[in-house]
Amino acid sequence: MDLTEKQIERYSRHILLQDVGVEGQERIAGGRVLVIGAGGLGAPALLYLAAAGVGTLGVIDGDTVDLSNLQRQVIHFTEDVGRAKVASAREKIERINPDVQVITHQEFFTADNALDIIRDYDFVVDGTDSFPVKFLINDACVMARKPFSHGGILRFEGQTFTWTPGHACYRCLFGGPPPANAVPTCSQAGVLGAIAGMLGTIQAAETLKFLTGVGELLTDRLLTFNAKSMNFKTVSVRHRDGCPVCGARPTITELVESEQAACELKPRRP
Repeated sequence: MDLTEKQIERYSRHILLQDVGVEGQERIAGGRVLVIGAGGLGAPALLYLAAAGVGTLGVIDGDTVDLSNLQRQVIHFTEDVGRAKVASAREKIERINPDVQVITHQEFFTADNALDIIRDYDFVVDGTDSFPVKFLINDACVMARKPFSHGGILRFEGQTFTWTPGHACYRCLFGGPPPANAVPTCSQAGVLGAIAGMLGTIQAAETLKFLTGVGELLTDRLLTFNAKSMNFKTVSVRHRDGCPVCGARPTITELVESEQAACELKPRRP
């Protein structure tokens, strides 16, 4: 893919990077990335991937914009309340960068559509806040051998890692969805809005590193941070030979959706 003069000017700060250059920017332009969820994590990831010039951006989300989303989902504006999130996201992406082809999937990511949707993409970004969907994304990507970036946020904390074939997957780390009352969701426990931006941009950086082949991906490493203390920590993880989806003898051979376990938060004592 040959860059035009305007594109060379637009992406000049990438091209100036010795590790990226024109060839790296052309790889970005030829990339096809699917972002699952146009919410707290998906919003900053989409904005930076669009600005970077990723050739094709897919976004899947079956929700509409809610007023409570605006505290952290920066791709949506006040006037977007009530609109489909994918339509709102597409509009902002096209305004940022007309070079980008946007493919919208106005539906939820399910066991029935997962493999068909991810098939045409090079890399997947998990921007969801549901444990069952996170495991579904992991299983679908492992089965289809599609690299992906996992991300999760809650309160003041975030975590992320990247999976590529042969490395530790989400089930290697966590096994399966947590039981009821183990972990609350953001809608139950809250989240500092800026945390979503911090983690979503890390996921965007991992995506660009994958497309260009620059640097070391967060494979076999779980990056966690706490914004209260601004402590970042990287924990080494290992691929489990007995993993039910990516191990030597997988027992999960078909996609199955599990239910989101409810968490009943106890009120704090005065």
